[in-house]
Amino acid sequence: MRLALPCIDDSGLKSEISPHFGRSPFYTFVDVVGGEVRGVEVVPVPFEEHGLGDLPNFIKERGGEVVIAYGMGGRAISFFQQLGIKVITGASGRVGDVVNAFIKGNLSVDREWKSRGEFGHHEQTH
Repeated sequence: MRLALPCIDDSGLKSEISPHFGRSPFYTFVDVVGGEVRGVEVVPVPFEEHGLGDLPNFIKERGGEVVIAYGMGGRAISFFQQLGIKVITGASGRVGDVVNAFIKGNLSVDREWKSRGEFGHHEQTH
């Protein structure tokens, strides 16, 4: 399984998850096989500005199957779902800690994340 996590820098598993997936400068892709991390790839976002489906397509093209993020707009979530990519929101902390918690089945998420920021700005401007 290939996880995709938006992060604030290129520190891989040591990076912090970006508060908004659409404004993240990097994505850390983590390959999980048999409950173990088997590979880590940090990829800079290839565009300065993006349209609504650009990031979901970017993640799909890189093999992402699950996106673990903090905040994300509803239309972006729909794009991911249409591409067959599972979305988990409300996650925060270091990428490695989040991935390990996900693997163990005890990932704790902030269910109130929508009230803590501006998400879905594409929805308001289109």
